[in-house]
This record gives sequence, C-alpha cells and structure tokens, in this order.
Amino acid sequence: MPDTTEQRPYHHGNLRTELLDAAERSLRVHGVDRLSLRDLARDIGVSHAAPRRHFADRRALLDALAESGFVRLGAELRAAVDELDEKDDLAARLHAFAAAYVRFATENAALTGLMNSSKHRPGATAVAEAAAAAFGQISDLIEEGQARGELAEGDPEDIGLVLYATVLGITSMRNSGMIEPGRLEGLVDTAVTQFLRGARPAEPR
Repeated sequence: MPDTTEQRPYHHGNLRTELLDAAERSLRVHGVDRLSLRDLARDIGVSHAAPRRHFADRRALLDALAESGFVRLGAELRAAVDELDEKDDLAARLHAFAAAYVRFATENAALTGLMNSSKHRPGATAVAEAAAAAFGQISDLIEEGQARGELAEGDPEDIGLVLYATVLGITSMRNSGMIEPGRLEGLVDTAVTQFLRGARPAEPR
C-alpha cells in the first residue's frame, strides 16, 4: 500500500502561519521536547517535506515561534498602556504594563519559557530583536518618569530590568505552582508599588 503521507499536498494556504499555530498548540500540550516538523506536517495534512520551505530545521521553527511570541507580547504590552487615559500617572502605566506581562506569561507558560530560553541563544538575532522591541517599552516608561521628576536618574534599561526581574520571578513561581492564582494580582500590585517607592528621587536634605 503506498505511503499516503507522500501523496499529501506540498503546501496549502498560509503554511508558515499554520505551522506556527500547530507548533504552539503542541508546545502547550506536550512541551518543547516532543515538537517535530514531521509531526506538525502530519497534523495539518501536508507532506513531511513541506515545512522545510519555511523552516530549515526544528531549531528554525522554534526560533520563529519565540520571535512571534515576543511580537504578540509587545503588542499586548503596548495595548495595555495605550488603553489608559492620557492623564493617568506613571504608576497606572507601570501597573498596566506589569499586569499585561504577567497575564501573557501565565496564560502562555510553555511559550514564555521557550521565548526566554531562545532570546540569548547565539545566532537567534531575530528573536533578540523582537524581545528588545517588546521590553524596550518599559525603558520608555522609565524615561518618561525621569523626565517628570517621578523617578531617580539612572540608566532606564537597568532600572526597568529591576521591575522586569520582579514580575518575571512572580510569573515563574506561579507557573511552577508555588503561588496560588488568587494571589497573583495582589503580588503584581505590591511589586510595582514597592518598585516605585524605591525608585523615587531622594528627598533633598
């Protein structure tokens, strides 16, 4: 009996997008170790060779998935801040930013893990650039706060990294089951409040 897999169409529709969607579904259910181009091709009904028109190998697929994740994250972070009224203060903007990150990272735990492990991999330039674009927004908020005199002077990237490290730790603890879901919102609020308290300009003596 002939191999029906080989008789499947070489490609159909927007194959790249379909592969990334299927890869994310597989990642969510099975984890990164079980993700393969051949299995994804079978799942969406194309020949096993078809995915290689878009991804040279499994690593290329994973990098593309991480990159698309950072693009989505960046859009969600931007939307969360942009939804606020123009007169809302820095605290409201940072709370919205942090809450949006935590929401994304906890709803997409496996994808976030892949994103974080991929962005510093040698050769993953596109992933690193997408990550920088997403998280560069927090530096913009820090610079805005410094310009208004609400935050102490210093490297905006370094200052923003302190807040990011805090919310990253909270999401990591939630995703590993160390924090109950009901505590998440309160912890994020506390993290941002404590950050702002520590980052305020020193009172003149």
